[in-house]
Amino acid sequence: MGRPTALTEAGPVEGILCRDRTVTAFRGIPYAAPPVGDLRWRSPQPPPAWEGTRPADRFGPMCPQSPTEAAATGVDAPMSEDCLSLNIWTGAAHREERRPVLVWIYGGGFREGTGANPRYDGENLARDGLTVVTFNYRLGAFGFLATPELSEEPVHRSSGNYGLLDCVAALRWVRDNIAHFGGDPDRVTIAGQSAGAGMVNFLAMSPLAEGLFHRAIAQSHARHARDPELRHLSTSYRLPADAESAGDRYARAHGASTAHHLRSLHWRKLIDGNHPVDTNVDTGGLTSPPLFRPVLDGWALPAGYDETYAKGLQNDVDYLTGNNLDESGAVPETMVSALRGGRRTVRPGSPAVNLTLEQHVTAAHRKFGTLAEEFLRLYPAATDDEAARASSRAVRDNSRISTCLWGEDWSRHATGTLHTYFWTHRTPARDGGPRRAGHGSEIDYVFRNPVGGTGAWTEEDHTIARTVSAYWTNFVATGDPNGNGLPSWPAFSPDAAAVMEIGAHFRTIPVSDPARTDFWIRFFSTQQAW
Repeated sequence: MGRPTALTEAGPVEGILCRDRTVTAFRGIPYAAPPVGDLRWRSPQPPPAWEGTRPADRFGPMCPQSPTEAAATGVDAPMSEDCLSLNIWTGAAHREERRPVLVWIYGGGFREGTGANPRYDGENLARDGLTVVTFNYRLGAFGFLATPELSEEPVHRSSGNYGLLDCVAALRWVRDNIAHFGGDPDRVTIAGQSAGAGMVNFLAMSPLAEGLFHRAIAQSHARHARDPELRHLSTSYRLPADAESAGDRYARAHGASTAHHLRSLHWRKLIDGNHPVDTNVDTGGLTSPPLFRPVLDGWALPAGYDETYAKGLQNDVDYLTGNNLDESGAVPETMVSALRGGRRTVRPGSPAVNLTLEQHVTAAHRKFGTLAEEFLRLYPAATDDEAARASSRAVRDNSRISTCLWGEDWSRHATGTLHTYFWTHRTPARDGGPRRAGHGSEIDYVFRNPVGGTGAWTEEDHTIARTVSAYWTNFVATGDPNGNGLPSWPAFSPDAAAVMEIGAHFRTIPVSDPARTDFWIRFFSTQQAW
């Protein structure tokens, strides 16, 4: 029996059977031409056709990024600019099947990541009836460099969104080819976490992606347009003048005065391993967004969040989004003493974690100004331990209330379904530390790929994973996470002031209490709309 094959517009590919022999994986399929030479910092072009049947049995190279970050992915793959490839897992018994499609977009601050990460292996979800796609998009300067000269090159007069354009190209490839893999091009869901969730939000606002997907899942950081957290989380964008000015400085720092000179440099000379951040953005604190991130260019991203939602310009799709208990500066109490001892490496720009009374009070005055004393009455503390708890509670209230207000804005002109969640299950830590519901910890439960294998989980972990994965699978298939006897997950309602808790429990919980909700709404009203 030969290996399974499928057609693409560029030629046939030959996949491999997974551990479950009912599932086939196709790896490393080019969805665009290599963005090298003159194609560096240009819109992705169609992949060249090939002769014969192309083996699709190994992942393609990861896009250029810091070697230390690449090593952290656990992926044994080379690094190359020729990295625009995708991977497919399908359990379709015949190519006439039309299974719902999940297209996963990796996170990593727009500077790291790969679709080959074992956390995103789609075998389990393919066994459950989905066709799963992961892919690579350009990162760092390769994906998001903007300069005045680069903006003059295309007819649309913009630069800096090459990574976002890669996502659009991958979705176009899915539309045109996925039926040959048993997928339904009319039931495509995009999903991602952190910067991947940022990409989901940007694609939902981009006219270039209209009609290319029908549902969206943003895991962490759908935030209200007036929440200053939006300015530094992975949903942050840049204005063209700021992006081009930063790009000019970057070019000069690398000894290049023209786009031609920049394109002539070896890609290794353009990797910055020091996590450059954008310190020119007022985030209400010491936190900064990554320097290289999408640009509000008037073409791929015509308008910001506030204007997009106010005018109903977004792509009208079903949406599922939420946040985690221990992220954005909130931590479990079991970690506080270790963090105070300095046993933590914080990347530049990471959300601040306030662990002492002095930090709690100082951060309040910096962020809230004239509202600081009211904030400190709502989140009181007289000792360091009380301050650590109060600060984490404030972060969690901020995230839930902000996402609730985002939901109001999103749904004002949208007709698709909307479901929101708050992930609360404290999971085994990847670094061996205390359990926490940290940033990205829910991913392993969605894909059911525990770090260290299934033996790393308790039976409770496996039960939670089955429930969460079923919610996601149902949503991808129908736009509604409910079904299969799962605990009821009500659709979002602006009047309910509630959110679905998933993880430690599966139930609706209040977004916050009335006094704290009122405070955050008044604070947001004083902030610039993005």
